[in-house]
Parts: sequence; structure tokens; C-alpha cells
Amino acid sequence: MPVATPKQYEAMLNAAQKGVYAYPAVNITSIVTINAALKAFADARSDGIIQVSTGGGQFASGLSVKDAAFGAIVLAEATHVLAEKYDVLVALHTDHCHPEKVDGFLKPLFEASRKRIAEGKGPLFQSHMFDGSVVPLDENLKISKELLKECAELEIILEVEAGCVGGEEDGHDTSGLPAEKLYTTPEDMLEVYEALQPIGRFLFAATFGNVHGAYKPGAVQLKPTILSDGQKAVMDKHGAEAEMDLVFHGGSGSELSEIRETLDYGVVKMNIDTDTQYAFTRPIVTHIGENIEGVLKIDGEVGNKKTYDPRSYLKKAEESMANRLITACEDLRSDGNTIFGKA
Repeated sequence: MPVATPKQYEAMLNAAQKGVYAYPAVNITSIVTINAALKAFADARSDGIIQVSTGGGQFASGLSVKDAAFGAIVLAEATHVLAEKYDVLVALHTDHCHPEKVDGFLKPLFEASRKRIAEGKGPLFQSHMFDGSVVPLDENLKISKELLKECAELEIILEVEAGCVGGEEDGHDTSGLPAEKLYTTPEDMLEVYEALQPIGRFLFAATFGNVHGAYKPGAVQLKPTILSDGQKAVMDKHGAEAEMDLVFHGGSGSELSEIRETLDYGVVKMNIDTDTQYAFTRPIVTHIGENIEGVLKIDGEVGNKKTYDPRSYLKKAEESMANRLITACEDLRSDGNTIFGKA
């Protein structure tokens, strides 16, 4: 089953940590973007992570429904079916869920996994993200501990964040925050580890200057050594086995050297959304520009059905998005490292 079981997902993360590589975690919103992600991972011979944001789930549920959890379930179930045709492993994950959306988004998804498990299947999602960075750390960890307990019962991994990723994504805007809020301290990393490690496995999005959105190279001031300093604080106190599974958010515009440096410090997952959104849209614009008289019925003409058929440009979008994701696999060194058939 190419959607990873809980044990296979843990094996994926262990392999990435041991092999010093990371998985691209690509946001999807539709059948077309799911297929692009699966094609990319298969072509790159890479396992990977497919994730749904609250906004992506709401979009997928349709304009009349606008239910983020329902749309996320639809996308996840579709991925379970489509992934059966591939020979790499993918894990399903949900992106940034803030405290006020836990009851309406995460809780229904927990229930969907609980139902699948009762039917003898695996959980719907293999991991979820709770983004408590918008509240003080003690409140963040109080909520995180409760969510991790529920996740652990379902064999689901929880991703948490301390420190804020800057910029704007899915309507959540932190662009006005002071610069120091973009950097997690070693003390914070130690506190997160000690609060969560006794409960279950977790992923940690520690921030080191990350900013959501598109930027020219050099515009975002990353400090990857923050990850190293935090890991050292944890391992100095709790031993080498305490090295945490870290997540890199807001990587658009980052130098390849900076991306690769984070792998040395324990990053096993890097989110990719902005770059794949652009890769998806760019060929659609080209198609329309080159076929404007066929796409539009100008001056009473009838146009050209072959060029305004959505399949004509969505195929190009799927291929372009897949190619960009293959590049992400290569940048993160996950290409050629599938553990499919080994775990």
C-alpha cells in the first residue's frame, strides 16, 4: 500500500534522519495536484509527503460547502486510491492548523481516522500539524500535549511549531511580527522536547528566519545554525538519541546551500507550496496567451474547443508542477531513496 502505514512512516523519517535527507511536503488542492505529486515522487524514486491546508480543504469541498475538514477527507481518500498505482510511499499530512481551528478541522480528521481504524484500515492521515506559534509557548505546549496524546492513540505523528514563520499563507498573516519572533531559541527547543517526548513521536517546526511566500534569493535572512544550537542543547542533556525530527517551512527563495545545511541539523521534512503553485499556473498562462483566439470566443467567433477544454492546459500544469517537485526531491536528496518494499 503506497500510502504509508504508521510503521512505514516512522521508517521513512528514520531513513531520512540516518541518510541526511528530507522529504518534500507538497500542498495539494485537487485531483490534478495529487496526480502531479504522485508522478513526481515516482519519477524521482522518492518517498514523500502530501499535505492539505485548511484553505486547501475548504477549496476542495466546493464553493457551496466550504468545509475544510470535509474537503481534506475527500482529498485524502482520493490519494489513498490513486497512490495504489505507484511504487513509492507517501504519507498524508495536514498543514498549519491554528488553535481556533482545532475543533472544526483536526477533531473531525481524528474521527475519520478512528473510523478507518475500526474498519481494519490505517489512519486517514499519518501526521497533522498544530500551529500554536500564535499563542505563548506554555499555552502552545498545553494544547500540543493534549493533541499528541490523541494522535499517539491513533498512531499518528503530530507536528508542532514554536516561533513564527513570517509572511502570509492561507489568510494567516504574520508579516508584521518583530524579527526576533522568527527565531526559535535553544531553550524553547529543549522545553518542547521535554514536554512532548514522553507522550509520543512528533515533528518540530523550529523557526530560523523562515518566511512564507515568494522572495528573490538573499531576501530572507535564514540562520540555520539555530537548528544546530537547539539540537545540541537537547542532545547535551538527553543524549544523541534525542535528536529531533525538524521541519523547514517557508523555504521559497532559499539558497541551495542553506537548504542542504538544514539537513545536517536534523530537518527531515520541507514544505513546498509557493513554488509548486507557480509551476502549476505558469504553463496555463502560456497556453492561454498562445491560444487566445481559440480559448475566447472573440468577435462572435466560436473559439476552439480543443484549446478551452480544461484538460488541454491542466495536463501541462500537472507536468510542470511534477517537474518542480522533482527538483525539490533532488535539492533535499530524497531522490532515489524510496524505502518502498523495504519497510
